[in-house]
Amino acid sequence: MDYKKIYDEWLSNPYFDEATKAELKSIADDENEIKERFYTELEFGTAGLRGIIGAGTNRMNVYTVRKATQGLANYIAAVNAQSRGVAIAYDSRRMSPEFADEAALCLAANGIKAYVFESLRPTPELSYAVRRLGCIAGINITASHNPPEYNGYKVYWEDGAQITPPHDTGIMAEVKNVTDFDTVKTMDKKEAEAAGLYEVIGQAIDDAYIEELKSQVINWDAIKEVQKDMKIVYSPLHGTGNIPARRVLKEIGFENVYVVKEQELPDGEFPTVSYPNPEAAEAFELGLKLAREVDADLVLATDPDADRLGVYVKDTKSGEYITLTGNMSGCLLADYELGQKKAHGGLPEDGALITTIVSSNMASAIARYYGVKCIEVLTGFKFIGQQILNFETSGKGTYLFGFEESYGCLIGTHARDKDAIVATMALCEAAAYYKTQGKTLWDVMIDMYEKYGYYKDSIQSITLKGIEGLQKIQEILETLRNNAPESIGDYKVLKARDYKKDTIRDMATGEVTSTGLPGSNVLYYDLEDDAWVCVRPSGTEPKVKFYYGIKGTSLEDADAKSAAMGEKILEMINGML
Repeated sequence: MDYKKIYDEWLSNPYFDEATKAELKSIADDENEIKERFYTELEFGTAGLRGIIGAGTNRMNVYTVRKATQGLANYIAAVNAQSRGVAIAYDSRRMSPEFADEAALCLAANGIKAYVFESLRPTPELSYAVRRLGCIAGINITASHNPPEYNGYKVYWEDGAQITPPHDTGIMAEVKNVTDFDTVKTMDKKEAEAAGLYEVIGQAIDDAYIEELKSQVINWDAIKEVQKDMKIVYSPLHGTGNIPARRVLKEIGFENVYVVKEQELPDGEFPTVSYPNPEAAEAFELGLKLAREVDADLVLATDPDADRLGVYVKDTKSGEYITLTGNMSGCLLADYELGQKKAHGGLPEDGALITTIVSSNMASAIARYYGVKCIEVLTGFKFIGQQILNFETSGKGTYLFGFEESYGCLIGTHARDKDAIVATMALCEAAAYYKTQGKTLWDVMIDMYEKYGYYKDSIQSITLKGIEGLQKIQEILETLRNNAPESIGDYKVLKARDYKKDTIRDMATGEVTSTGLPGSNVLYYDLEDDAWVCVRPSGTEPKVKFYYGIKGTSLEDADAKSAAMGEKILEMINGML
């Protein structure tokens, strides 16, 4: 059926409400808008749904949410796990509470109990709740750091991680099989509550979650020593982190936590930023202003669903606040956690630091220094969660720390997704510990560069929207796949990895080996001098991303080499457009 017929069907079918129809009538004269909304269905991928809020098959709305949930319910029934229930959380975005309820009532109509948080909660707490309640799955309504017009729908499995094989493909197939909206079930909320199929959860899970975080603190004495002197500025960026982040910092002893008032309260319009991304400098403008007023030691911001943490630290020599990338904060925390665990009882022989293929090579250097294994997985924290599950089920391997370059890490195994609340707590603990030694976190970062090497990692990405954009992204990947470069910038390519074909080709000998990881549309080039480049399409935005890393001999040398690499990659991208 072509998009215009589907549009007309939505206008005439009594299944769709009048507000939806009114919205669709308002675009009757905009052929391109009709096409964008109906030329395809919003794809249920391995991360669930994410899209612009609005009426249409290619938009986030109550109907696409119900349809996805019906597919999930069918899969849960297929594995005979209806009795275990599903936990549901949501963030501060537009329509998040409504989408959470629609999902819950669809599950209830399918005889599956929904445990719904009473109000917005961070992603890592949803991951924790799935395991705490013994649920078969979890649903989180969030679009993370996307612009305000977006919302999303993430599915978690019983281990608390986002869905991985075989469950991801199984659920995706069931969602695809729901072709008629009339087959999607729902029920009245009061009836669901009366039947025991809709239960509101909140404080009991909050309390247990916070206790789990506090159990990860290593240096209580250091916190006690500087708790009256250390100053922390924090922003939840209008999202879910405000209450849990402030609570855990208070309960472990920090007395001077200053919250950015303009960004404190939940607001799905994110009025102080163009989009609520802790990677973006603009997200920190208000926080840095407050930091200078109070002379803060560090400035922290979590994204709306509080799984990613952005950081600025004060350099006492210059008086300036310096940003830490996700790779820098991840490596800093990895070094702190491994070093402190070694000092307080030693590291297990089968200990592992887990990171992703697009994260800094400094992670490998840290693992080598501490004599633990460094495991690389595909992009996406669910693959780190999958490794934790493998350790638990096999009895081999001990999880010590995991992080990815996109500002996410996990300390402990209470959750199986990145956790910006525990990261906030741990970074403040680390800052307190180093403060007792007369060092700032920036001093420690410089020490690490001297110890491991001046690694610098960055990313170039290009946005290509619409149908034509998606096609162009695939063309770029295929061009590189069929013609692996012999060099990138000043660096010779040593090995070319193709995760879609599961091959690693030695460029000198032609020898081909397996990547050992699941299939994914990702290309990776190992370069000379511990440099690298990785190319992959974004899983959540219409972008193709070029990640890269180099190793310098000083900050200045690393900056120069990284800038040069960035220019060469842009030239390469422009040559393919």
